[in-house]
Amino acid sequence: MLEHPGKSYDVKPFLRKNCKTPVEEIQAAVDGAISKEQATKLRECLSHIDELENHKQKIEQELLCLCEPYETVLSQIRSVPGFDKNPMTAIALLSEIGSDMSVFPVQKNLVSWAGCCPRNDASARKIKSTRISRSGAYLKPLLVQVANALVKSRNHPEFTERYRRIKARRGHKKAIIALCRIILTAIWHMLTDGTFYTPDGFTAGNSKPVSKVLSTSQAFAFLRSHGYTIKEDTVATVTS
Repeated sequence: MLEHPGKSYDVKPFLRKNCKTPVEEIQAAVDGAISKEQATKLRECLSHIDELENHKQKIEQELLCLCEPYETVLSQIRSVPGFDKNPMTAIALLSEIGSDMSVFPVQKNLVSWAGCCPRNDASARKIKSTRISRSGAYLKPLLVQVANALVKSRNHPEFTERYRRIKARRGHKKAIIALCRIILTAIWHMLTDGTFYTPDGFTAGNSKPVSKVLSTSQAFAFLRSHGYTIKEDTVATVTS
């Protein structure tokens, strides 16, 4: 279109199989008079986009060179689902939290620093607000994008099952923030212990309990320890 402005051409060879828009509508939208001035503007816009892409590639190459000393830590982060597709995602996370987890004594400190936990805003036994804080202005959007991608994937049921359970009770947004908290907790343990990601820690609690056999007295004692009061069944006698 830019090389020959004003001329029409067939769009069928350029359409994908999953395109739902009728070919006629696409053809009607493409056909039309493109003046030489408009074609010049479009060529300049495309040239500017290509230039920006070249600058982006150069900056990414420079970042990869700077991150060579942290390749071990990055490989650990990339083992987490959602961080293995684009290498810049793990680099962005590392640039925010760092590689030394000693600054966060427990995983809750990291989660709180990233703003992925509810606030403790209560007074006189009244909870005023449980909204998350504004911390982690750059880290939190990154984690939200990763969590949204994980809930749509079928390859990681440990995240999708947890998301469905929380969403049924708390809604979509709080379920996504809960996944962000789970991801950060896993990364804290990985960087602290020097291990890689495994889904065993998420699926261990979902296993069925081992069957146990109790005697009648043990069953009664177990129920009483949980606050149950046991009384005899009353059977109604029918007199003829």
